[in-house]
Amino acid sequence: MTVRQKFFILAPLALVAVALALLFWPPAIWAYVVVAPLVAVGIWDARHGRHNVLRNYPVIGHIRYFAEFIRPEIQQYLIATNQSGRPYPREVRDLVLARALGHDALQPFGTQHDLLSTGEDFALHSLAARPPPLADARVRFGGASCTQPYEASRLNISAMSFGALSSNAILALSTGAKLVGCAHDTGEGGLSDHHLAGGADIVWQIGTGYFGCRSEDGAFDPDRFAERAAHPQVRMIEIKLSQGAKPSHGGILPAAKITPEIARIRGIPMDRDCISPPLHTAFEGPTGLLAFVARLRELSGGKPVGFKLCIGPRREFLGIVKAMLETGIRPDFITVDGAEGGTGAAPVEFSNRLGTPVNEALPFVYHALIGAGLRDEIRLVASGKVASGFDMLVKVALGADTCNAARAFMFTVGCIQALRCHTNSCPTGVATQDASRARAVIVADKAPMVASYQKATVAMFLDLVGAMGLESVSQLGPGHILRRMDDSTARGYDEIYPAPEPGAFLEGALPEAYARPWHEARADRF
Repeated sequence: MTVRQKFFILAPLALVAVALALLFWPPAIWAYVVVAPLVAVGIWDARHGRHNVLRNYPVIGHIRYFAEFIRPEIQQYLIATNQSGRPYPREVRDLVLARALGHDALQPFGTQHDLLSTGEDFALHSLAARPPPLADARVRFGGASCTQPYEASRLNISAMSFGALSSNAILALSTGAKLVGCAHDTGEGGLSDHHLAGGADIVWQIGTGYFGCRSEDGAFDPDRFAERAAHPQVRMIEIKLSQGAKPSHGGILPAAKITPEIARIRGIPMDRDCISPPLHTAFEGPTGLLAFVARLRELSGGKPVGFKLCIGPRREFLGIVKAMLETGIRPDFITVDGAEGGTGAAPVEFSNRLGTPVNEALPFVYHALIGAGLRDEIRLVASGKVASGFDMLVKVALGADTCNAARAFMFTVGCIQALRCHTNSCPTGVATQDASRARAVIVADKAPMVASYQKATVAMFLDLVGAMGLESVSQLGPGHILRRMDDSTARGYDEIYPAPEPGAFLEGALPEAYARPWHEARADRF
C-alpha cells in the first residue's frame, strides 16, 4: 500500500476520531486546528501537487522540500570545513571579517592546508628579510596621452553595480573607499548618486548597455558621457569587454530588482529583465576599440582610460596588441578578469565552463605586452577572487600592478555568502533592492570596516614582500611564487609560463606557445 493510499484511509479516520472525541471532551475541537489543515494540504498535494513526490507522499513530502530549502545553510554552518566552502571557504571569510573589525587575523596551532597537495601556491621567505616597502603602496595610472593621471592604491573595490547591490551597500563601500583612499569601480550599471555620495575616487565602467551615457535607442551618447565623466570624483574610465563570471554574455539584472531609481539611472524599462547585449555597438574590432579608448580619453578631459576583459582565444587579445602597434594608441590600463570572478547572476554553464582563470590569463597578457615592447606603457589590474595579502602577492608577481576585489568587500558590509544574489531576497540586505532588507546595512557601521579590511590587506601584502627579502614591489616576479605540481614537485611560475624576451614579437623571435596565435591575430577584427 502506497503512502498516498494510506493517507486517503487515515485522513478520514482522523477526522472521524476527532469528531467522536468532541462528544466526550469538547476541548478536543482544538485538534481540528492541527488535523484539518493537514488533511486539506494532503488532499491538495495528492490531486494537484506540482511535484511527483508530493502526489505520492502527501504532507510528509514537504519535509524533503524544506530540507532542500535550508540545505545551503546546513552545508555552510554544519558540514563544510574551514577550507571546503565555495566560492569562498570559511577560512577566507573569517580572515576578511577579522580585518574588517580591526582584529588580528591570527591562526593557532599551525596550517590546516595540505601543503603537499597539487595546486598549492607558496612563496619562499628570506633570511635577509626587509621592512615592508611602504612607499610602494600606490601606483600611478596614466600614459603619455593622459593629462589627468591617477595615483591608485594596490587594492581597490572591483566592479559592482547599483542594482546588483543595494543603495546602502554601495554607499558603505564608497564611504569606506574614501576613508582609506582606494578607488571604487561602478560596475556596468552606471554612475549612481550612491557611488558619488560616499566621496570615493570612482572608476566609471562603461559596458555594452552604455548605462548613464546612452541615447534613447541604447547607443553610446558622447555628450552625456562627457558631462558625467567631467565629475571630479571620476578618476578613470573602464570599458567592459567581458566579465570572468559570464564572458561573452551581457550583464543580467532581474526585473524583480529594478526600481524606479535604477530605471532612471540606467534609462531602461521596469517590466522586464535588464540584459545587456554581449557586444559593443560603439566600435568594431581591435582598432575600433583603441579608437574608442582615445575618444573617451579626449571626452573625459585626459583621464586614464582602459578596458576589462576575460581572456578567451589568445589570438583575440594578440589582435588588440597588434592594433596598439599599428595605431600607436595605448590604453592606460588593462583589467584582466579571471573565470573564477563573481557575479550577481549568470547562466551556470557560463560561470562554470567559459573563460581563462586569472592565474593563467595574467601571465599571458603580461608576456604579450613584454613581447610587443608595450609593458612599460600600460598598467595591469588583476581581478578574480582576491581576498588576502597572499592573493595580492601572487597576482602582482604574475604581472599585475594593482588588484581589484569585489566579494571580499561584500563580506565587509555584511554578505554571508547566502547565494541568493539573483533573487532579490538577500538576507543581509547587501544584494537586494528590497528596502526593508537593505536597511540592515548601516553605513556608519560598515564603512569603517571596508576601510579597515583594505588597509590591513595591503599592509599584509607589503609585509610579505619584505619577508621575501625584497626592497620594492618592482623586484617581485613570477619566479618568487611556486606551485605544487601533480608529480609532487614545486615549480616557479616563471618555469610554468616562460616569458619572452622584451620586444621578441617585433623581431620574429616568438616562443612556441605564442607563434600560432600571433600569426592568426588580426588588428581589424576579433
